[in-house]
Amino acid sequence: MKSLIAILTCLLIALPAAAFDLEADLKQLANGETLVEPSLEAAQDGMSLSQAVDSVRRRGNVERIVSAQTRVEGDREMHHIRYMTKDGKVRTAKVRGRRVR
Repeated sequence: MKSLIAILTCLLIALPAAAFDLEADLKQLANGETLVEPSLEAAQDGMSLSQAVDSVRRRGNVERIVSAQTRVEGDREMHHIRYMTKDGKVRTAKVRGRRVR
């Protein structure tokens, strides 16, 4: 299991980091869930809040979105999306957004 996570981590690091939360993705892998690859177009330009919400919904274990808001952190937007899993747990996904100009 550790080998699989190490290999997948190496593959994930090669993808643009702007489109996903690595910690959340590794937790999903550890729980036996599947990952949805981010679109490269969204990764290059950053995601809008609605794109980030759609991305979280596609993760597979999402029952419903509880809240979604965008905060500016440094020179980037950071989307904080709270969602309820199918087993009733509330989690927060952080998705990097667009650069603030």
